This record gives sequence, structure tokens and C-alpha cells, in this order.
Amino acid sequence: MIWNAKVYVTLRAGVLDPEGETISSSLQALGYNGVSQVRVGKYFEITLDEETRDQAAARLEEMCDELLANPVIEEYQVDLADGSTDTGPASGRK
Repeated sequence: MIWNAKVYVTLRAGVLDPEGETISSSLQALGYNGVSQVRVGKYFEITLDEETRDQAAARLEEMCDELLANPVIEEYQVDLADGSTDTGPASGRK
């Protein structure tokens, strides 16, 4: 069965985010004064072929632990849907 996954990787709470701080400062310089904090992360869309949802979830966890996230400073969240479900972008531009 084909599975579609969205993987969100973010820095753990308490880990400094210099890139987020720079973006926050830049937004404030552009007049977006209501912005108090920006945290930067990574986003992946992965399509994989596994028999069951549990197998797909386990395979994705392996991928995250081995390559997609640094478990020392990052955490991740996986949204998993079967391939027959349209999981297009929730919002924003392509």
C-alpha cells in the first residue's frame, strides 16, 4: 500500500535558534512588530510503500532517527495518510 507522510522536524525547546532569531529581527525591521519569536524547522513529504500503517510508521521513525532529525537537539512529528487520500498542502503557496 502507498502511504503519504508529512514530517515536521523542529528544534527541541530550550535549544538556541539563531536562524529563527535573525528572521524574527528581520520581520520586526520590516514593520511586523507583533512577532515575538520565530523557530525554524524542516519539512519533508515522503511517499513510501509498506503493507500496513504500523510498518509505514515504523519505517518513518527509522528514517527520522537515522537521517532526517538529529535526536540530540531536534524532535519530529509525522502525519501519515494512505495514498488514496489527497493530502495536498494545507495552505500557502507552491
